[in-house]
Amino acid sequence: MTEQLKAFLKFLALNRNASPHTVRAYESDLAQFIDHAAALAGVRRADVKPAHLDRTALRSFLADLHKRRRSRATAARKLAAARTLIRYLRREDEIEGDPGAMVSTPKREIRMPAHLSESEMDALLGAASEETALGRRDRAILELFYASGLRLSELTGLDVEDVNLSARMVRVLGKGRKQRLVPFNTTTMKAIRAYLNDRERIVSDPRSSPAEAGCHKTDGRHNHRRDPLFVNYRGGRLTVRSVDRLVRKYVAASSTRAGISPHALRHSFATHLLQRGADLRSIQELLGHARLGTTQRYTHVNAVQLLDVYRKSHPRAGGVGMAGTAATAEGAGKAREAERAGEAGRAGEAGRAGEAGATRKAEP
Repeated sequence: MTEQLKAFLKFLALNRNASPHTVRAYESDLAQFIDHAAALAGVRRADVKPAHLDRTALRSFLADLHKRRRSRATAARKLAAARTLIRYLRREDEIEGDPGAMVSTPKREIRMPAHLSESEMDALLGAASEETALGRRDRAILELFYASGLRLSELTGLDVEDVNLSARMVRVLGKGRKQRLVPFNTTTMKAIRAYLNDRERIVSDPRSSPAEAGCHKTDGRHNHRRDPLFVNYRGGRLTVRSVDRLVRKYVAASSTRAGISPHALRHSFATHLLQRGADLRSIQELLGHARLGTTQRYTHVNAVQLLDVYRKSHPRAGGVGMAGTAATAEGAGKAREAERAGEAGRAGEAGRAGEAGATRKAEP
């Protein structure tokens, strides 16, 4: 399988336009799968044949991941990598049939994306000092993160020529090397413009390294110099790790929330758009999601918002939403009082009374 795996990874890079990070992830997942198939068949890894990658090997691999307490999302990702390899081998006439189609994908857990509230975002954006050059750079980074919902790798990969300040648009190279245009607001435009003046001084500083400040890129037609948008104090492109570290630093200084990463700013961007009435299809385009199902996880709006939207939107809703909410809250309050008094039976009656009250008040 060594040669087949190399050919498959090359296929991913050249035919699927997969990024180097994606190719490395596939290589790691498939190496684990092939190792497991070799152990299951009782052969060395070098002696594994495409025929060994059958339904039994796939199911056994999933069982082993479960035994080692890997998450369902991890198991689903590794299974998807194995299925893609098997389909490639089938197309190359290395195997017959599609054993991957007969193995069900583990059901993923539904997790709410970590995000900041609007007030927390305001505090975070104000945490970066605008009195220093690096502070103005950090403010521009935070503003662009929140205004455009970029991925961390997308932000660090931006060049100066990718930003159009007059149109307030940024050109982003996303997953699968797909380009998209994302708008940003006036506040972000001002923050980037203020930072660009500092950037020119940093890059032109004799102490900065020309090799770090920019590089030549060949796209097969012409060569041009790449000038990174966000640079460090030596004029070199900021790395993913550096931006991650500075975002976490400002989160720690402005909020008591733990576990807030740069990706949480992307979640905040999508959540706040949805809460203010944006449709999922538009959010999908802004985020660069290939599937709408990926965007649907941001639909964790609370019941009050749903009732408010229903009350304002449905032609015959009338006062259903607010009346039902008030009556249900009243019933819930009575239930809590009864429960604190140790009267479990009366708590249930109070809850039912609240529901009945909601129904009566909702009637036209």
